[in-house]
Amino acid sequence: MNDADPAGRPVTQPMTVPPGGPSGPSGPPGPFGADLRGLPGRVSVRLRLTLLYGMLFLLAGLLLLFITYVLMAQVLDSVFPPGVRVLTTTGWTIETEELKARAIKGLIGRSLLVLAGVGVLALVLGYFVADRALSPLHRVTATARRLSESTLHERIALDGPDDEIKELADTFDAMLERLGHAFDSQRRFVANASHELRTPLTINRTLLEVALADPDASQDLKSVGRTLLANNARHERLIEGLLLLARSERELTTRTPVDLAEVAMTVLETQGRSAEDGGVKVHTELAGGTTLGDPVLLEHLVSNLVDNAVKHNVGDGGQVWVRTGVLDGFATVQVENTGPVVPAYEVDRLFEPFRRLQQDRVESAKGSGLGLSIVRSVVRAHRGYVYATPRQGGGLVVTVRLPLAARP
Repeated sequence: MNDADPAGRPVTQPMTVPPGGPSGPSGPPGPFGADLRGLPGRVSVRLRLTLLYGMLFLLAGLLLLFITYVLMAQVLDSVFPPGVRVLTTTGWTIETEELKARAIKGLIGRSLLVLAGVGVLALVLGYFVADRALSPLHRVTATARRLSESTLHERIALDGPDDEIKELADTFDAMLERLGHAFDSQRRFVANASHELRTPLTINRTLLEVALADPDASQDLKSVGRTLLANNARHERLIEGLLLLARSERELTTRTPVDLAEVAMTVLETQGRSAEDGGVKVHTELAGGTTLGDPVLLEHLVSNLVDNAVKHNVGDGGQVWVRTGVLDGFATVQVENTGPVVPAYEVDRLFEPFRRLQQDRVESAKGSGLGLSIVRSVVRAHRGYVYATPRQGGGLVVTVRLPLAARP
């Protein structure tokens, strides 16, 4: 399958899953390794807590050692008063001061060795204790990273004691609840408004078609009628796009295995002939790539990509490439097309609603400006990724990656 580098040049990549999955054979690094690699730039909270535990233990150990030294010196002074000599079995005599010095030196030396060993053990245990204490925060962070407009239904629902971390998680859940209600209200408004606008447009279309079918109608009237009918059709497409956009931003209610190759073939059966009639040649490289999702939304996704690629080709000789398969562990569909040169700074804006190339609103017959917005919304609902790169020589390469369906 062809991908594109940042400069827009096509790059051939085999559609296979790399060994060990998308992360490579070694897999993701552990938290301790990540902390060590991030140490020159920043010190994580986990590492700061570990160092704090270690310093407190070291200070407590040194304080305990000092108290032991003082008490030991007092005990030795009471047992061996100054000026007393001790006679050994070999006939040697030892001053009590020297005997006390040797005892205290041996005690301090061995105590420091023990303190160093236990200190290392305390650092290791402190690291795991800090990691366990911060695990609820990791859960909050992971949930926040997964969230998008279509996944606001997720909650942290943290269990455990009613402490500061649980209070933070509950506050975060309450904020998600408010955001979810706000987005639901916005989607309902768009859907209801679109439904309400459908009826008058349908009536207008019927009246215009009846007027155009009248054999006694003048040519001027028919000309005006055809113009109004084309404008009415554009508004109908705009409303259909708004309805689809509102639907795609909701949480998916249907999740079935869908082969992107079959979806692409279905779309090309309906759009391929119209593309060739318009002088655009469609090339296909279809390989199996199954994901879990809504078949209708995925069909709209591929249809919008193909429709966008066909519309933005110029005159005869335009070409479109449709590719599907598995790339880097994702079910992938890629649509590449020739056409006008797309500036790199315009690419991200094309995914915004009602955005067209170079803010072109004159050639609105090419579409309502919702095609790529719907694509992005459908991809987000399926927890995938979509990105576009300018094609060398003109045109665009749009790549969609969706999570692979688990094998039975």
